[in-house]
Amino acid sequence: MTRNGLDRVHAAVTAAVCMAALTLPAAAQEESTNRVAAETDWSVFVEESPRACWSVSSPKEWVATRNGQTVQVRRGDILMFVTYRPDQDVNGEISFSGGYPFAADSTVSVEIGDETFQLFTSGDWAWPANPEDDARLKAAMEAGAQAIVTGISSRGTTTRDTFSLFGFTAATAEAERRCQ
Repeated sequence: MTRNGLDRVHAAVTAAVCMAALTLPAAAQEESTNRVAAETDWSVFVEESPRACWSVSSPKEWVATRNGQTVQVRRGDILMFVTYRPDQDVNGEISFSGGYPFAADSTVSVEIGDETFQLFTSGDWAWPANPEDDARLKAAMEAGAQAIVTGISSRGTTTRDTFSLFGFTAATAEAERRCQ
């Protein structure tokens, strides 16, 4: 199964539901109606209708460069997700929102240890090409300590986002458990 428009739309809707909660202070996050758990650097959210569960994190640090020079840029929410949607047979779909439109026909790389994975892009989003690639990336994330995600914006800016993977395995297992 390859990604289709419905997956992209649903991922965007899912992201919108939890983005506000991620930017709230910790006390307010605990009161979010769909945040159900926090595992170190990753949070778990559940949406009841349609049923969806996901683990999500924002980067610990990021840098933007243009022509080899560090630049200041404004970005929207920068988030890495692992999503489960049982009604659509989605089981561990990884997605990345870069907070800006990616360059046309570009890819996003994810480095974990000595492994590098390529994600295809559409708008502000990037995904592995298929469920098998999701599974390989998820396994690397479970074994790793950090993921470095590099993308290129439609304006030619290169971004490098560093995500902690502490709590990833527990949060993802919790999201999967809640959507069985």
